[in-house]
Amino acid sequence: MAVLSLDHVQLAMPVGEEERAVAFYAGILGIPEVPKPRHLAARGGCWFESGHLKIHLGVETPFRPAGKAHPAFIVDDLAPLIARLEAGGYPCLEDQPLDGYHRCYVHDPFGNRIELMQESEGPVAGAS
Repeated sequence: MAVLSLDHVQLAMPVGEEERAVAFYAGILGIPEVPKPRHLAARGGCWFESGHLKIHLGVETPFRPAGKAHPAFIVDDLAPLIARLEAGGYPCLEDQPLDGYHRCYVHDPFGNRIELMQESEGPVAGAS
């Protein structure tokens, strides 16, 4: 018996904030919203999926954002995504370099931490 793969990541969101979730995850990050199964839709929240990438947001009461735990998304062009996030009011925070990646962190509209990573050639400048 073995764990084979990851199906999805679920993050928490406050009650009634689906429009803000859609604006961020589908609008800014570009991950399409997909319908939740009918028997789960009554719980609130929303799902975003593209190929093997599946992010589910579920309503949690009382709500507490994930401040340390986070998903890390591989992106194909980090600089324009950072510009789009910051133009939308979501500041991106640099962290220590990681060999093979350019990366940053951003918080979704609810304060959940998200890491964005783009593969790079060789060591990142400034990495020790």
